[in-house]
Amino acid sequence: MKTAVITDSNSGITQAEAKELGISVVPMPVLIDEDIFYEDLTLTQEMFYEKLKSNVRVSTSQPNPEHVGEIWDEALKNYDEIVYIPMSSGLSETCHTLQHYAETEERFKGKVYVVDNQRISITQKQSAFDAMKLAKEGKSGKEIADILMDTKMKSSIYIMVDTLKYLKKGGRLTPAVAAIGTLLRIKPVLQIQGFKLDTYAKVRKLTDAKDTMINALKNDLSTRFKEEYEAGKMMISIAHTENYEEALKFKEQLIAKFPKAEFHWIDPLSLSVSCHIGPGALACGCAIKL
Repeated sequence: MKTAVITDSNSGITQAEAKELGISVVPMPVLIDEDIFYEDLTLTQEMFYEKLKSNVRVSTSQPNPEHVGEIWDEALKNYDEIVYIPMSSGLSETCHTLQHYAETEERFKGKVYVVDNQRISITQKQSAFDAMKLAKEGKSGKEIADILMDTKMKSSIYIMVDTLKYLKKGGRLTPAVAAIGTLLRIKPVLQIQGFKLDTYAKVRKLTDAKDTMINALKNDLSTRFKEEYEAGKMMISIAHTENYEEALKFKEQLIAKFPKAEFHWIDPLSLSVSCHIGPGALACGCAIKL
């Protein structure tokens, strides 16, 4: 039984990396002034932020199920089953749409497992790597899907937002709150605990934001994930939005603070999240590695 692993570009896995890994990555559509672009195919990171900073309307959208189905069809020519890992259903309806599609299209029934394991960006990427490992070990599609679901809440992400402009633009902050926050130079630290993007803390300096995120990870790794951390089964990664130099500095801090965790990646943050928080953001996350 051969099982293919497929994810979407919210995982941070580029098309070039996907070819090297032997998996498929569905490019997420991005709407720019009503025109559709596809992440890492017709839309680069540089193009995305150039448009985001201008006055044009930028938003993300669900992929067309039929387009995803074509990718599944291609994979099933060489594999018996597929494990598909989309972005968290707490951030988009994409997962539910594709679950329904896999369950109702006769050619996919019992062959495609759409996993709603509540991941995004660096934690979603870890899920893809875990799935590939399990597939190589000979696990079936259902077995892999079940394992990913059993461990779905063993991850955290914390994000420092550099500007309130895009939270205001997306309707997540009222103009008045955004104006006061900007005046006070507030840098919110947000969190993703499997579902939606929520407020975690409010700080005023980058150093305070880093300390806040480090302390949040410390709390997670000493409580919820203590057993896995002590056993060396937790990974730590960094994501950012046009903030690579700070991400490199942050990496050294994290490695020093969490010696029992394995450091994996510094990746651009998912465009589906970047749309709402804008450039200059810095994030860290941890997840179990199987």
